[in-house]
Amino acid sequence: MLKRKGTKTNNVKKINSAYVKQQEQHLERKQREKKLLIRRLVAFGVLFSIIVGTLLLYFFQQQTIHSEKESEYEQLQSELQAQLEEKEELEREVELLNDVDYLLQIARKDYFFSKEGEIIFTLPEEEEEPSY
Repeated sequence: MLKRKGTKTNNVKKINSAYVKQQEQHLERKQREKKLLIRRLVAFGVLFSIIVGTLLLYFFQQQTIHSEKESEYEQLQSELQAQLEEKEELEREVELLNDVDYLLQIARKDYFFSKEGEIIFTLPEEEEEPSY
């Protein structure tokens, strides 16, 4: 006999018995269960991906906020240090202003306050070079 390529002939007959029907139903049930399993796995995979994506997004946002807060904290620390130094300087100045000798020295320097019999001469500041 000659067989043609590309054409298949099904010469096998199915046996119509209860056992064969039971096996076919069992195979159909297995295929349906397999489809349902695949659908559930896909659904859980999508849900898992959404949850992981959301958590990653939240993590990166928190990391950005944290870095901003750290830089702000460092800036505030430097400002605090500057304020503390200024406070110490002002306290030192308050102590000096309570001293009578210091007040007299300032008065003599800034307001040309002199003692009795004293003559005050003001000299120009030496910022400019003398012309020869």
